[in-house]
Amino acid sequence: MPSHRSRLWSRLRTRAIATFGRRALAAVLYGVIALPLALVGFFLTLVGLAFGGALSVTTLGLWLLAATVRGALALGVVQRGLARRLLGLEIEQPSAGDGGKGVLGWRRGILLDRTGWRAVGCALLTPFTAVFAYAAVVIGYIYGALFTLHPLLKRWNYNTVHTTEGSTHSTHPVSTDRHVSLEFFGYQLDSWPRWLIPFTAGLLLLAVAPLLLRYALGPQRALLTVLLGPDAATRRIRTLEETRARAVDDAAATLRRIERDLHDGTQARLVALAMHLTLIRELVTAGAEPDRVLTVVDTAQGNATQAITDLRHLVKGIHPPVLDEGLHAALTTLAADSALPVTLTTDIGTRPTPAVETIAYFCAAELLANATKHAHATSAAVDVTAHDGLLRLRVTDDGQGGATIGAGSGLTGLLARVRTVDGTLTCDSPHGGPTVVTVELPHT
Repeated sequence: MPSHRSRLWSRLRTRAIATFGRRALAAVLYGVIALPLALVGFFLTLVGLAFGGALSVTTLGLWLLAATVRGALALGVVQRGLARRLLGLEIEQPSAGDGGKGVLGWRRGILLDRTGWRAVGCALLTPFTAVFAYAAVVIGYIYGALFTLHPLLKRWNYNTVHTTEGSTHSTHPVSTDRHVSLEFFGYQLDSWPRWLIPFTAGLLLLAVAPLLLRYALGPQRALLTVLLGPDAATRRIRTLEETRARAVDDAAATLRRIERDLHDGTQARLVALAMHLTLIRELVTAGAEPDRVLTVVDTAQGNATQAITDLRHLVKGIHPPVLDEGLHAALTTLAADSALPVTLTTDIGTRPTPAVETIAYFCAAELLANATKHAHATSAAVDVTAHDGLLRLRVTDDGQGGATIGAGSGLTGLLARVRTVDGTLTCDSPHGGPTVVTVELPHT
């Protein structure tokens, strides 16, 4: 019985947090504020467009239109801020138009900027989407609270109707009060147990209020994201700029690493090898004892072997030679060399391009290394499919979980590498595990 009560209390507490928690109340506040703000913006924008259009043949009309567009942009800034603070909706700042010199250039830039006119469209359309959220707040929260508190507020849930009758025999009006209580299908809900009807209805409304408000905010979220954020072409350009910059940085970092490894490792060993070969020649010329010569030969041979190993590691970091045999062979070798027991499953219909194979290989290697070093996993699984121009790599481990993209983690670097070919990377890693990282790479 105590455990049953504790579970019931936990469910009630979870439901109360969902209905009256900080995020829920923030959404309620947004639903209350959004409609009046949208109506004010709608009225001012409509008036500005009407008068500006009527006077567009004059200079005053053009200035009025420019001011209206600028006001819509300012309203968009306010709406983005409210959506970010109260709904947690992050909307990217759209690119500003190129303004010319002077006030005439500013006016021309405002009137020709697509971002400004999209903000105007948003100002004209938001009342029709914000009304859904406002109605959800009224129905779910206000009526839910009133119905739930009806047993306590029943004396206020009625109307007092005053009727005044005139009389030919008296100049004093007669006032009578008629009590009108809450009714449900003709039944007066002013006594026990009929109070349970509005009380239960109120609890149900409060229980579904967060879900109702979330769905009601859907059109508002979509409208703000589409009209107040950058368009698809701008997002594409930004993504290409970011991936190009990352690709250039990665190439520069790779060149610096190769130069450092060659200078500090392989070059030093080759210099030592040349010195030992010179010493061997001098010893042979001077007729030194064979044991002494063999000792120097062994040292030179060790330097040569280590130089070859360093070169192999260096080349493997650029392009693993095993990839020449295909991604399946490369991943099989990688799984065999891993410190974890790895289950590999591949279904590669058409062989991807070399660039995509390289990215998939390095992603698998990095994810397996993370599972060993950071997640403390005991086993991992790698699943690869390549069909219809899409390669999907999924790496699963049974570690402690908690992996996130960002905050300087290795997943951020993998995401940057994947985005160079318009790929995606997602991570599902709850605390306690398991961790599932999915990489999707187009290769057509």
